[in-house]
Amino acid sequence: MRTLVSLHRHPDPGVRHFAGTASYRTRFILPAMKAGGEMRLYLDLGRVEVIAEVRLNGTVLATLWKPPFRHDVTDAVGSGENLLEVLVTSLWPNRLIGDEQLPSEKAFRAAGGIEALPAWYRAGLPKPPGGRITFATWKHFAKNSPLLESGLLGPVVLRQALRHPIIGTGH
Repeated sequence: MRTLVSLHRHPDPGVRHFAGTASYRTRFILPAMKAGGEMRLYLDLGRVEVIAEVRLNGTVLATLWKPPFRHDVTDAVGSGENLLEVLVTSLWPNRLIGDEQLPSEKAFRAAGGIEALPAWYRAGLPKPPGGRITFATWKHFAKNSPLLESGLLGPVVLRQALRHPIIGTGH
């Protein structure tokens, strides 16, 4: 994707209903500068739905799971070209809602629970091929349930900051 938008707004149903880990990758040029000491560089991912692993120049730097989705990258970034990779893992609801667009492969009770476990499941076999990707024993969502925002929403920026130690007054 050329711009950062929630996956749930994508026109392709496979992307719109995606659940799992999406990979975002970009290269950027950092001019020569004096970083280190008090001068720090922070990667700020903006909004993330839901959890992000940050890799810079092939090194895993952090797993960010709550705002602010920001990490000190001073020691990992270099002058010249840098490769940023962000792996964002989303939640399961959008996939379950996507599967509800298709005919049901099993019967559910009115309260939502499955009537019986399928034979393939009881035998410990893989789920047979079909349009649905997921298997659940409870009907959590309907086909018209609202989708959740998903993915790297940004904006992604590199922030420069000076670190100033706080000196205690002894009180």
